[in-house]
Amino acid sequence: MSPRRVVRPTTASVYALAALALALALALAFGAPLASAVALGMGLLLALLALAGLDLWRSLSLWQRGGLRVERRLPAAFAIGVSTELRLELVNPGPLAWQLQVIDELDPVFDFEGLPQRLRIGAQQRSTLRFRVTARQRGLVRLGQTQLLWRSRAGLFELRERLGEAQQLRVYPNFAALARYAWLSGDRRLAQIGIKTYVQRGQGTDFRQLAEYRRGDPLRHLDVKASLRHRRPVVREYQDERDQCVMFLLDCGRRMRADEQSAGSGENSHFDDALDALMLLSYVALHEGDEVGAMTFGCAEGERRDFAPRKGLATLNALMNKMHDLQPGSHHSDYLAAAEALTKRLRRRSLVIILTNFRDEDVPELQPALRLLRRRHLVLLASLRETALGRITEQAIGDSEAAVAVASAHLLSQARHDAFARVVDHDKLSVDVEPRALAASLVNRYHQVKRAGLL
Repeated sequence: MSPRRVVRPTTASVYALAALALALALALAFGAPLASAVALGMGLLLALLALAGLDLWRSLSLWQRGGLRVERRLPAAFAIGVSTELRLELVNPGPLAWQLQVIDELDPVFDFEGLPQRLRIGAQQRSTLRFRVTARQRGLVRLGQTQLLWRSRAGLFELRERLGEAQQLRVYPNFAALARYAWLSGDRRLAQIGIKTYVQRGQGTDFRQLAEYRRGDPLRHLDVKASLRHRRPVVREYQDERDQCVMFLLDCGRRMRADEQSAGSGENSHFDDALDALMLLSYVALHEGDEVGAMTFGCAEGERRDFAPRKGLATLNALMNKMHDLQPGSHHSDYLAAAEALTKRLRRRSLVIILTNFRDEDVPELQPALRLLRRRHLVLLASLRETALGRITEQAIGDSEAAVAVASAHLLSQARHDAFARVVDHDKLSVDVEPRALAASLVNRYHQVKRAGLL
């Protein structure tokens, strides 16, 4: 642990000592007696040291009597990729003003702007310092103490003081997609983010309520007794069946380490996009009254997460607290072992969503896992496809090298498409999409399952 206080001589102090040594050297060079030069030099050095000691003692005494303190204002948590403003409040209850340089000890996962800052805080005043941070990785992050750089009253020393307490916070997946979905859903504009909407009235199998007949309502939903009682046509409204279960199988193995981020692109890694999709569909399913659970595979021994299915909107917070710090590792993803473990834990028929990054060589392992799960559950395989392949297929052909690259990309894309179709047995429910399209695709598939009554 670093010391709370570090004291260093300033440049002015070093120059003063260098000037003293140079003066003695010149005196000796011009024939001054050695004994006299040494005596004079020692006297000046002792005087300089005494002045420095007095300056340091007086400055520390004034600093301690001043009682300067730092109060850090933080959010409850951070979201990956989201710029967040932090505030440091410096309180000076003492009788003296101070010139300070302020540095906050931030976790290496943060990009920041606005630090260090210089400020003057007057006697018995409070000053607020603002800066912004952006987390580049999910999980637990540590914010250390705040460093204050100040000079002694005579300017002979620079002191680095560490104040405040270290704090630990969480970095969650970005909730922007979820918030945007909720906003657009209320405004009936979900098509803007690729999510299909359906007329809900009269659909589904669970009775919802009685309502006045409107043109276009199915006549088979007409409630004769209620119509006679109210003396106007009344129909029975239905909703999609509730109390069903959505279970996620999240691949945390080496397949999910694919990352096409580039500096300043603002894009997530593939694994972050998978977590965002998991979070959005969890919100939608919980809002529809269904249960949501999750299980990971491809993790190191002892790192697997298992979240039992439960209902209620509070479930989303519990699920994110359980999963927010996950990172893909270097282990092999055993699809069959994951399917066997899920089959033992989940007896009730559910919509099982496997989030992974499919490769052609996975077919021999993935096919038996899907067959095992489909004996009891409805299975949706969701695979993340690299965006780079799509960019190459769409680029212009300007020369022979570009033509070869585009043709190769088309061949690879077609081979992947064919292999994926074979492994899912041409199941129309499963998806193989680019990461940014995954969330909307899963929500659309979920709605299709609900409307078709497949569970």
